[in-house]
Amino acid sequence: MEIVIKKDYDEVSELAAKYMLDVIRNKENAVLGLPTGGTPIRMYNIVVEEYKRKKILFNNIKTFNLDEYIGLSKLNKQSYYYFMNKHLFSYTDIKEENIHTPNGMTKDVLNECINYENKIKAVGSMDILFLGIGQNGHIGFNEPADFFEPYTHKVILKEKTVKSNSRFFEKIEDVPVTAITMGVKTILSAKKIVMLAIGETKADAISKMVNGKITPQLPASILQLHNDVTVIVDENASKYL
Repeated sequence: MEIVIKKDYDEVSELAAKYMLDVIRNKENAVLGLPTGGTPIRMYNIVVEEYKRKKILFNNIKTFNLDEYIGLSKLNKQSYYYFMNKHLFSYTDIKEENIHTPNGMTKDVLNECINYENKIKAVGSMDILFLGIGQNGHIGFNEPADFFEPYTHKVILKEKTVKSNSRFFEKIEDVPVTAITMGVKTILSAKKIVMLAIGETKADAISKMVNGKITPQLPASILQLHNDVTVIVDENASKYL
C-alpha cells in the first residue's frame, strides 16, 4: 500500500486525475470503477477539462459505480447516476450502454445485486477503481459489520453515514437508509485501487486502515490485502500516520 501525502484538495485531485487519465490514454477500452461524493468532484473536473482539449476519448470506456441508493430513480438529483452525469458523463462521448450503476428502483434487489455482479465479472476486471473512505472506515457502502460481504449486496446504512450524507439533502429524513453496493471481494478484484481522503475527519480512519488489524469493523482495512493500492491524502487526513 503506497501512501502519498499532498498539501491540499487540489493537489490530491490532480494526482488522482492523472491516474485516471493515464489508464484512459493507455487502454482505449478501459474499465473504470467510480465513486461519488464531494471528494472526487475536482478529479472529475480535471478529466473533463482534458476531454474538452481533445486529449482523451470515452467512446470505448466502460464504467461501474460503487453504489446507488435504493428508492431513488436516475432522474432524482440525489441519485448517484445523476451525480455522475452531472460531473462527468454528460461532458464526454461515453456510450449510455457502457455506463453501469445499480438500479435503485428495482423491485427485486437480490436479483439486481446478482445481475450487477455478473456485469462486472463479464468485463474481466476493472482496470482502476477509485474509492473514498467514510469516517467509520466504510468503502463503497460497506459499513462496519461482523463479517465482510464479498459481492454486490443490499446494505442498511449506519446512522453516522446517513448523517454525513444528509449534507446533500434538504433534510436528514430525505436520506435513503438502504443502498446497493459492491462487496469487498468485488472491490479487491480491481487491478489498481486509488483511494482519496481529505480533511482531519478522515485521519483516524486512514490511520487504522493503514496500520490497524484487518477487520470488518473497519471495512477499508481489507485493502491491506490488495497488491496495488495508492492512498492519496491531504496533510490533514494524514495527521495520525
